[in-house]
Parts: sequence; C-alpha cells; structure tokens
Amino acid sequence: MTEAEAKQLLRDHQIRFVLAQFVDIHGAAKAKAVPAEHFDMVLTDGAGFAGFALWGFGMGPHGPDLMVVGDPSTLRVLPWQPGYAAIQGAGHVQGQPYPFDTRVALQNQLARLAARGMRLYTGIEPEFMLLRRDADGRVAPFDATDTLEKPCYDYKGLVRSAPFLERLVACLRQVGIDVYQVDHEDGNGQFEVNFTFAEALKSADNYVYFRMAASEIAHQMGMIASFMPKPFSNRTGTGAHFHLSLADDSGATLFHDDADPRGLGLTPLAYHFLGGILTHARALAAIAAPTVNSYTRLVVGRALSGATWAPAYICYGDNNRTSMVRIPYGRLELRLSDGSCNPYLTTAALLAAGLDGIDRKLDPGEPNNTNLYEWSPEALRAAEIGVLPQNLNEALDELERDSVLCQAIGADLAAEFLQVKRMEWVEYQRHVSSWEVDRYLELF
Repeated sequence: MTEAEAKQLLRDHQIRFVLAQFVDIHGAAKAKAVPAEHFDMVLTDGAGFAGFALWGFGMGPHGPDLMVVGDPSTLRVLPWQPGYAAIQGAGHVQGQPYPFDTRVALQNQLARLAARGMRLYTGIEPEFMLLRRDADGRVAPFDATDTLEKPCYDYKGLVRSAPFLERLVACLRQVGIDVYQVDHEDGNGQFEVNFTFAEALKSADNYVYFRMAASEIAHQMGMIASFMPKPFSNRTGTGAHFHLSLADDSGATLFHDDADPRGLGLTPLAYHFLGGILTHARALAAIAAPTVNSYTRLVVGRALSGATWAPAYICYGDNNRTSMVRIPYGRLELRLSDGSCNPYLTTAALLAAGLDGIDRKLDPGEPNNTNLYEWSPEALRAAEIGVLPQNLNEALDELERDSVLCQAIGADLAAEFLQVKRMEWVEYQRHVSSWEVDRYLELF
C-alpha cells in the first residue's frame, strides 16, 4: 500500500484515529492514538515515545525519544473498534533505525538474506485459550461444558464458541488476513485459527494483529483470550508453531525437492538450514519460549488427554509431533515456540540459526519417526538426542553462550533481552506459590 492508498483508506472508512503501533521486547503491542488529520506525522517524523517507559529499549529517563515511523503497507482498520486503524512502525532514534526495536532486528536479518538473493516465508499457527474468571478469581474455560478429557476437534466445543470465532474470523478476513481453518485444540477452551503464510515480516505483523483482535473481541464478549503458554498444569500448552521456507527473488522455493532421498521433500539447502536450527536449539528456546511459564509446557509427561504435544527433544521427524521440528513435506515446522513469543525476535533468531547452518553446511542427521515420549534418558543419550532447556534460567544461559545468535539479533538487543529475562527469573524465584504453602506450611 502506498502513502496515497493509505490516506484513501482512512477516508473510505471514516477513520478518526490511527494507532501508531510497535511492540516491546516481550512482543506486547504498544501504541499512541494519532488523529487522522496528523497521519502524515506518523509517516515522516514518527510518533514519539519515552523509551525508558518501555520494556527492553535500553534507555534511561535521560534518553532521547523513540520515534515510531509507520510503514504504510501495514495500515489496517480495526473492525472491532469503529473509527480506528492501526499501522505498524519501526523505532527510530535521532533519525536512525533503533537496534533495540525487534521489528528492526528482523528487518536487518531479512536484509542480510536479501543480499543472498533469498526471501523467508513463514506461516505462524496461533493457539489460544478462551477463559473466564469465576467469583473467586479462579481461571476456567469460558464454556463450562467444555470438560472432555480428549476435547481436540470436538464439535460441541467448537460450535459453542462460534459467536466469538465467527466475529474474529470476519474481522481478520476484512483486513486481508486469509483464515482457512479453525479448530478446537487439545486443551479445554483451546482453539487454533490458521491463516495463510506470507513473507516473514508480514507474517509477524499479522500475528501481532491477530493477538490484538482475539484479545479485544474476547474482552468485548466477556471472555479472556489468553496466549499464556500453559494456564493449566494438567492440560496441553499453547504453542505458536512457525512454518519456514526460503525462496529466491522470483518466489521459487529453495526448500522443496521431490527427489529428496529421505522422502521428506527437502533440498540440501533446507537440510543445512534445519541443521542450524537444531544446533542452536537450546539458545533459541530462550527467545521462542521466553517466559517462566513456557517451561511447564516443554516437559514430558501425560496430560489428561494422553499427551502434552511438547517438543522437548532436539531432533526432527517426518510427521513426528514429539520432535522439535516436524517436516510437513517441503518445509520446516518449528514446534518449540509458544504463544508468548515476540514474533519479530523469534523469526530473526530462527533466520540467524538457519543461515549459520547454511554457511557451515551443518548436517541435521537422520530423521526420527518414533514416539520419543516413550524413550528412556539412556536411550536418548545413546542416540545423541538432546533435550531442550527445562527452565528459563537454563535457556538464558544457553543464549548468553551463543555468540552467533547474539551477534545476529544485535549484541545490545541480546544483552537487553537477557537482562529483562534474568529479572523475570529472579522475581519468579522469590515468589511463594500456593503449592509451596499447601505442601510445607504444616509439614514439619
């Protein structure tokens, strides 16, 4: 969309305010409401923000303003909020793209890829839970009848949330996000809405827009749309699987090859990219699964439905959902990432890992198509199959040691991310949970 087309869109939809928008280091949407009459300012100087007031922008209270300059191609109306539109922007400081902005970090990685004559396409599969709080403040599925032990694809669970799902899909399709599938997932109150893949930056923008739409539409209907990785200890967690494929400048795929002797439809280039992801897997966990709660999802054990679907093992397989990377023929599906991830930072880190694999021609080894949940620790070690970090602190240690990822996303941004997340870990360590009180209060 050109600047002229963007302005016409504002007139056509009688837009009163444009949200000049970006995300913080956590991937949470931040914005200022700019009257439509001052839209030019968003496209030129940008909307100003005090960087010290934001998570992860590396500023003190004495620092310069963060100016978010809008990208007119991202302008979209907000169908659930009449009279408003939103535009994604990149942070600038003193006229230059700001390296602490995660959208800028992704743009830098994509420029590096473009210099090689390649593009990255991604498809992000967002899962979320529709919840409510009861009179005591406890969280439960919004639909009180959604109680099956194996609720995945359940007809009743799907149709009883149809008013929300239909409105969400209508809003997404109205702005060109092509939803092609909706289903009830394996947790009670859990859903997945699939939309078509796109170039990586647009996919990340779409995911941010999706979380905004789901959260606000749910709020208007008295629900909570939660992207928390694991709200319930005995139910499956909420993932955000990333499908990945490279193409050349003409759009022709560089990953798909029917002559693949392993029968997975991948080119040698794709296997090298995969090798990079597996090599950097433990460091990638810190970015793709970035919360304390993420690691309650990445452990092995039975849920009420029979499986956690957690990709705890560092390997790949054909249609093997117990491995970290699944190969749905001709592309890669990363199953590590969850609903709490920052899509820009996650995509940048995945691309950095994959390019390292290409540069070093890393070999991912042979695929594993067995149920890894049934393997003993001894068998895993004998097969040289690693396990993902089992808590956030462990993942942060791995990221800090991974100079390839830290340099690729930017040393300053990596240091800021590590600092913010170390603070989160310390706060968690100091927290006294109800489990601890129940277990220890009168034990001794």
